[in-house]
Amino acid sequence: MQKITENVYVESQISACNSSCVVTKDGVVVIDTPMVPANAKKHAAAISKFGQVRYLVNTEPHGDHISGNCYFGGTHIAHAGTREAILASKVEDIKGMLQMMSPGTVLDNDFKYRPSDITFSEQMTFYLGDHSFYLYHMLGHSPYQLAVYVPEERTIFTSDNISRTLPFFRQAIPDAWLKTLKELKKFDVDYVVPGHGDVGDKSCIAEMERTVNTWINTVKGAIAKGMTLEEVQKKVTMHEQFPNLPHDERTAGVVNMNVTRLYEILKK
Repeated sequence: MQKITENVYVESQISACNSSCVVTKDGVVVIDTPMVPANAKKHAAAISKFGQVRYLVNTEPHGDHISGNCYFGGTHIAHAGTREAILASKVEDIKGMLQMMSPGTVLDNDFKYRPSDITFSEQMTFYLGDHSFYLYHMLGHSPYQLAVYVPEERTIFTSDNISRTLPFFRQAIPDAWLKTLKELKKFDVDYVVPGHGDVGDKSCIAEMERTVNTWINTVKGAIAKGMTLEEVQKKVTMHEQFPNLPHDERTAGVVNMNVTRLYEILKK
């Protein structure tokens, strides 16, 4: 785990997403969990050295953030929509994801989808030790995204509304995503913990704003030229816009998914 502040740690090496924890004098708050069971158990064991896990927060409903929940204790908090998504999840879903992300992984008998104990719709605050945790519903990457602001650590956890890797638009609400990024700029923080990629400062927000705008404007431009969805799927690879994008099957699949989602929304 990378130590970000005196009390904030972020794990990105063994987790598909950034899985973080905040250590307080009265216990630990975990933010998102690793997807691969063995890695989730390893992460839980490392966190246990800091103290008892008192709360677990899921910042979104996607499998790379919620699948390791069962290996962590504490009261589980998420948006109401995330709880519904967890309840609707099937074991076959994670088996498919694991074969893509970690081929050869077999689910153990301890695995189960663990839904939220407490949910909210727009905003909630809880306190542990000397720390305050402000949770905000912030639409964008999905309809149920959360940001977690911890003022005592001058840190905000943005989930995948900021991703410093290839972003996913499968459930995205593009116009709301841009509004959320403007709202994130208002927080007085030194550290921004994205859903994926390196921890940064507030410059990450403008960086993500440019990225989202580039995806939107590229698809808008294709629509303006009269391109059909099939033409966009075939011709828009995003390598011109993002030269460092890998040329592999997985990346091509994500790009196809992204442009399809954006085309369907923007065409309306």
